[in-house]
Amino acid sequence: MYTTATAPAAARMGWFRRAEAWLDARGKGAWIAAMVAGFVVFWPVGLALLAYMIWGKRMFGKSCHARRHDQAHRWGHAFRPSGNSVFESYKADTLKRLEDEQEAFESFLQRLRDAKDKKEFDAFMEDRAREASAQDVTPADSTARRGEY
Repeated sequence: MYTTATAPAAARMGWFRRAEAWLDARGKGAWIAAMVAGFVVFWPVGLALLAYMIWGKRMFGKSCHARRHDQAHRWGHAFRPSGNSVFESYKADTLKRLEDEQEAFESFLQRLRDAKDKKEFDAFMEDRAREASAQDVTPADSTARRGEY
């Protein structure tokens, strides 16, 4: 069968590309349903669909690079000056307050870690002292029980 240049794009695509376009139009749920159906019908088909979804970036939508770029783009908007001096002053005060709160919280966490470390070290030293005193008492008790002095 020969196709002409005026044939619709869907007719020029092979069955695989048409199926891929059909699933893409319906979203991730359709891809997952097709994968599950593939596993039910014949497990290698489901496995092949899973591999295609993962390596073809079907499962996760965007690549990691695109996500990082989008996030950096959004953060860039947050720190760009708006031109409103009152808002800029408010934003600067709020950011300063948040930085101070973060520093206070981090110092609080450090004090908690230090207290926990001290408690664990003190418990270790008590156990060590208890074991040392138990070893000092044990030889004398064993000789006393045998009647030897």
